[in-house]
Amino acid sequence: MDTIAAIATAQSPSAIGIVRLSGEGARRVLAALFTPASGAAVEELPYRRMTYGDVQDENGALLDRGMAVCFSAAHSYTGEESAELHCHGSPVVLGEVLRAAFAAGARQAKPGEFTQRAFLNGRLDLTEAEAVIDLIDAETAESARNAASQLSGALRRPIEAVYDRLLDISSRFYAVVDYPDEDIEDLSREETERALASCEEMLSDLLGTFARGRVLKNGVATAIIGAPNAGKSSLLNALVGFDRAIVTDIAGTTRDTVEEKATVGGVLLHLIDTAGLHETDDVVERLGVERSKKAVGDADLILALLDGSAGLPGTEARAAEMLAPLALAAKSGKPWLLLLTKSDLGGGAGVVPDGDWHAPEAVIPLSSVTHEGFDKLEDAVRRLYPAPPAGGTLLTNTRQADAVRRALESVRAAKDALTAGMTPDVVLTEAEQAQTALGELTGRTAREDMVARIFERFCVGK
Repeated sequence: MDTIAAIATAQSPSAIGIVRLSGEGARRVLAALFTPASGAAVEELPYRRMTYGDVQDENGALLDRGMAVCFSAAHSYTGEESAELHCHGSPVVLGEVLRAAFAAGARQAKPGEFTQRAFLNGRLDLTEAEAVIDLIDAETAESARNAASQLSGALRRPIEAVYDRLLDISSRFYAVVDYPDEDIEDLSREETERALASCEEMLSDLLGTFARGRVLKNGVATAIIGAPNAGKSSLLNALVGFDRAIVTDIAGTTRDTVEEKATVGGVLLHLIDTAGLHETDDVVERLGVERSKKAVGDADLILALLDGSAGLPGTEARAAEMLAPLALAAKSGKPWLLLLTKSDLGGGAGVVPDGDWHAPEAVIPLSSVTHEGFDKLEDAVRRLYPAPPAGGTLLTNTRQADAVRRALESVRAAKDALTAGMTPDVVLTEAEQAQTALGELTGRTAREDMVARIFERFCVGK
């Protein structure tokens, strides 16, 4: 393959920046860019050892002073001859180094091309390749740990275990049919039943991890709702750690949804600060209220706020307005938390109406000023979305879940065919379909267009 080059670090000023090379001509391109301070030839540099020297352009002009390292195909990320230049992290300097690499015969790497070459050269399977982008995109410690485990093969191993059991069924069948004169023992009906039952259990358990894996990777869509001036924007600002939303004492300040992300109890929440839910003749406010109701419909978790600094007002209409968001949350059928805000102001924080309510998961007095009650909020979120078991065996994307689902359906169809006394070829067909679906997960049977879509999500330089 031709030699590719890319900046592998962020396009912003930093202490260190890296330009990566991969391909048969990696060392030749490096020789055109780098002169070791020791006077040694680049062709003689040892593998996997940093060497200090000058970085120059195609005309020999000094660009920087830094470190170079070479990797053999057997020990590189891509499975090809590779090299890296570690320079000062100026985007300008790195851009000039990259341009010089192009002048020396390299070409610009496509997004994900380094990892794609690692896959094509057998250094990674598709589950491990997907773990690379998951690790880069991780926004919580748990998601990073899960991705790191998958990068080391944690998800591949149970998939291969099922694949190998199915392969044993099909290979034994073909061996008996193709070589009738050989003394090859066929799998008994009982052995086949046990093998299929084991595969079904393993696939079912694996598919059951998708819901938690999706939360781990994508986070939880969380609507913050309440009557005007209930403290929604103050809560959003306190959770994200900066003034994202405008806060005033004027009811109706927030007229549209405001979205931000925050980690609460180790769980990534996609927070949606909604307009106060109330009746209004203002056209803009009314649109905001409608968007708030839609946010509730789209949310996975609802934080319903009630001003806890005072009791319910004396007028029935005003009390109904304050309680309307709670009723909306209770009727949604989704998990929700009742947050009694402004606890630092005292007053009637305990006033919660009686009635036929879908009870909240927790009732938490809190203050966005003093952060009182925030530890209880984190505990409540943690209970709703507990940390996954260590090991990295969570399915984290729809592609993976769909492949496992199809494999599970085929295994169950094979079991049913066996129970119904159908001919062995029917059982075999279903078992092979399950193998094909599992092969898509690791790349054994993945189509070229599917592989291309996976690597399109990567950044340049990885």
